[in-house]
Amino acid sequence: ARTLVSSHGPTILYTGHVINTIREAAFVGAYFFCYEGFKCEFKKDSDNSWSSSLSVPLAGGLAGATSWFLTFPMDCVRAGVQGQLIPTSSSGPIQHQGAIETCTHLLRTKGLTALYAGVAPSIARAFLVSGSRFSAYEGSLYLCRLSGFTDGPNEKYNDGPGSYEN
Repeated sequence: ARTLVSSHGPTILYTGHVINTIREAAFVGAYFFCYEGFKCEFKKDSDNSWSSSLSVPLAGGLAGATSWFLTFPMDCVRAGVQGQLIPTSSSGPIQHQGAIETCTHLLRTKGLTALYAGVAPSIARAFLVSGSRFSAYEGSLYLCRLSGFTDGPNEKYNDGPGSYEN
């Protein structure tokens, strides 16, 4: 890092930061939007016992998989931007491609499938990780409410539209 900063300045450390921030914002928005939507759909006609239901891990897993699928092209572009070879000496200007140039290059040389290269393992991982993450979150929230650590229904967990109103 020291060599890169001395050769190209401190901005070299932020290569790909803009596309990564855009990708991350899109992912997080889709992630929680999908989770809440799936959770409400799966809980419509089932009982109120979250601990005995598969709706939380299923909603979390589908939210993670859907969000990764939607934002994976931006992740491929980000990887292309951040994975460019950067000379360690300041022998000349850096031939650096931004996100738009990287995306255009990928589409021209490899086609649309390049933006989804490697998506299957990422979606499988996202499903498992997100299902367990939301299960842990909802389980912790349930225990906190039961014990009186947080405001909310203490006797039974009744989540869904309008459940936080008095």
